[in-house]
Amino acid sequence: MRDHVETSSGLVLRRWAPEDAAAVRAAFADPLMRGQSSEPVDSVRAAGLWIADRGGQWAEGSAFAFAVVDGDGTVLGNVSVGAVNRQHATGWVSYWTTAAARGRGVASAACRTLAQWAFDDAELFRLELGHRVNNPASCRVARAAGFGVEGLQRQKLSYDGVRHDVELHARLAADPLR
Repeated sequence: MRDHVETSSGLVLRRWAPEDAAAVRAAFADPLMRGQSSEPVDSVRAAGLWIADRGGQWAEGSAFAFAVVDGDGTVLGNVSVGAVNRQHATGWVSYWTTAAARGRGVASAACRTLAQWAFDDAELFRLELGHRVNNPASCRVARAAGFGVEGLQRQKLSYDGVRHDVELHARLAADPLR
């Protein structure tokens, strides 16, 4: 499986590396990133553990995370396919971008490229993703990456004691890119 893929817009998806720890720590310092990791990423050491965990998942074949970088190698975000189920050839897509990369089409381009990689390299057939309904930017990313809306998962997520509905999107290997 390729561990380095270029998007049509010149961004690069590559495996996370230990030298990315400071960039990961900075990304998780953003208040919008709260809840995006099961463990706090509040130090460079914790960021290093986060990166090591991504590498372990890759080795197991349970998840595949890519750093999204520009031509200068600056980390702009993360895109991944996890919860890989080989029997059903399915996976769950997630993504985040740094504050400086938001609104520039980075997540959409990376998500489109990841989906094609997942179909071609990881041999998956169905990809799913979800976003809180109060996050229209994430919905725009999903749609721009060819993920169609499939339904609403009522009160699926809880942040700070507040339940949130999640809109479910999916893309099949057989779907044309929208």
